[in-house]
Formats: sequence, C-alpha cells, structure tokens
Amino acid sequence: MATIVMESIGRVFISLQQIRQLPRMLTQAAPSMPGTLRDTEVPFYFRERYVHYGYRPLDQNWRYYFLSMFQRHNETINVWTHLLAFLVFLVKFHQLSETVDFVSDSHSWPLLVLVLSSLTYSALSAAAHLLGGKSELCHFCFFFLDYVGVAQYQYGSAVVHYYFAVEEGLHQRVSGIFLPIAALLSCLSCLGCCYGKYCNHSLPPWVRKVCQVVPSTLAYVWDSSPVAWRLWAWSSNDPAVVYHFGQVAFFLSCAFFFTFPVLERLLPGRCDFLGHSHQLFHVLLSCCTWCQIHGSYLDYVGRREVYQRLHRGWEAAFAVGLYVVTFGGCAAIAAVMLQKVKLVLHPQSKSK
Repeated sequence: MATIVMESIGRVFISLQQIRQLPRMLTQAAPSMPGTLRDTEVPFYFRERYVHYGYRPLDQNWRYYFLSMFQRHNETINVWTHLLAFLVFLVKFHQLSETVDFVSDSHSWPLLVLVLSSLTYSALSAAAHLLGGKSELCHFCFFFLDYVGVAQYQYGSAVVHYYFAVEEGLHQRVSGIFLPIAALLSCLSCLGCCYGKYCNHSLPPWVRKVCQVVPSTLAYVWDSSPVAWRLWAWSSNDPAVVYHFGQVAFFLSCAFFFTFPVLERLLPGRCDFLGHSHQLFHVLLSCCTWCQIHGSYLDYVGRREVYQRLHRGWEAAFAVGLYVVTFGGCAAIAAVMLQKVKLVLHPQSKSK
C-alpha cells in the first residue's frame, strides 16, 4: 500500500512539474512573438471603435495566431470566453447523453439540434477571433463563418422553442409555417451580417449594426415567440420557466452590449484587453445558451405528453432536415459574399 501511495504522489509531482514548465515551453515554441500594434497600424477592416491598442500584426505564420491565444491582445478574452463556453456545452452534451436517447427517440432530435448548433456557433466564434487577424481575406472568411454559426444557432433555438415550449393556442396559429419562416429569417440574418461586414469599408459603422441587428431582431422575435407565450402563461409548478426567463434576460442584456459599445465608449483605450462590450456579449450569450439548453431539457422530460400530442411523428425529422438545409443555405450566402470581398481586396481579378 505504501508503495502505491508513493507512486501516486510521484505521478502528481511530475504532473505539477510539467504544468510549471508550460510557460517556458510556450516561450520556446514561439521565442519571438511579435508585439501588438495600435489601431492606426492595421487596415481599417480590423479596427473596432474605441479600441486603440492590442491589435496583432498581419501576415504571420499560422503558429503565431494559434499561440496568440496565450498572448495579451484585444481578442484574447473574446477567444477564451467562447472557447470555455464550447467546453461547457460539450460537458452538458455528455451529461444529456447519459439520460437522453438521441439515436432512437426522435422527440429528442430538436434538443440535439440545439446542442449541436450551440457547439458550432461557439467554436466558429472562437476560431474567428483567434485566426481572423492573419490577413484581410482571412478576416472576412472566418467572420463570415462566425455569422453562419450564429444563423444556424438561431434556427436551432427556433426548433426547440417550437417543439418543446410551444403552447397549444400558439401552435394552432403557426403550425406548418413556424420552422420554414425561422429558416428563412436565419438565412436573412446571415446575409445581413455578411453584407454589413462587407460594406464596413465604405459605409458608416452604424450601417453595419443596422444590417446585423434588424434581421437578427426579427429572427429572435419569431424564434422566441413560443417562449414569450409560455412566460405569459407562467405557472409556479413549471420548473423550466425559470430557465426560459433566464435565457430571455441574458439575451436582452447581451443584445444591448452588442448594439451599444458602452464601456469602451466611456473609457476609450482602457478596455482594449479586458472590459469592452463584445466580451460581455460573449459571456451573456453563453449564459443564455446554457439556460436555453437546460430549460429545453426540462421541457423534453416534463412536457412529453404535450409535445407528443401537438407534433406529428415526422416533424422532428423534418426539423433536422431543415436544419441541414439552413446550414447549407447560410454557408452558400457566406461563400457568395466572400467572392465579392475578393473582388474588393483584389480588384485586378475582376477584369479576368
């Protein structure tokens, strides 16, 4: 027994030693990490309002941008907030898979769509903030993918709200049209975000916000209407209502910070690394998603008699199929907009 204990202690000691050597290993892997730049030293596409410092230099090798997640710059917190959110959602997925039969129970497929769309948007967002600084083309490419992730998450939200949270009165009004309209609004949201980004070089910043916020607002109002109806008919015996209220509160808060850069506007140059509004947007959106996943799971467990009565057997498969179509449509929109970006960045190719 003493030998086993000593071996365990030895392994722990070796692990601690390896952890202590991690900073030195990173330094050896990237011995000459370039310093960050001021906003005036990078192209206009990369500049964020009221953020003056912490921009990474362009045209470095890919290793630099991957390792920059351990460097202090103005995208570090944006990367880690959604990277950690991705890990949290992955753990939640593992927990759900222990009690939910995602393979055989077709009624669980809308919940699966939500979890997969949550993992996708958080992963694409982290990738965009981590790798979008390599070049102008990479900047547009990765952030267009980020917008695809947001749009398909909007549709994933619509699916679980319609399938699990909807009340019978609203279901009678929107049955047959809710999911197709949600898919259309998701594609319009992706188009608006990509177009706003594309026009960011030639139009005022508020135009970009309008292109992003208006379609996303329409999508949110439609996608969340079953939850709003549910909250209106609030019941103290409904444990999921608390989480639905939480997701609405978190979403409205994150929408505020996305639309209005309050903190960096009040303290220009002081929130470049920590504290600017987009970081709060990431944190609040992640909290919104977690509440949404857990609330939908409670609905899946507690309202089975309701949604089995309201939805026909093929609707879950239809929702999954429409998710794939929506994802593909948003990816096609991003690809078309990327071609337009290439013509702006390389105008000589237009004449070929």
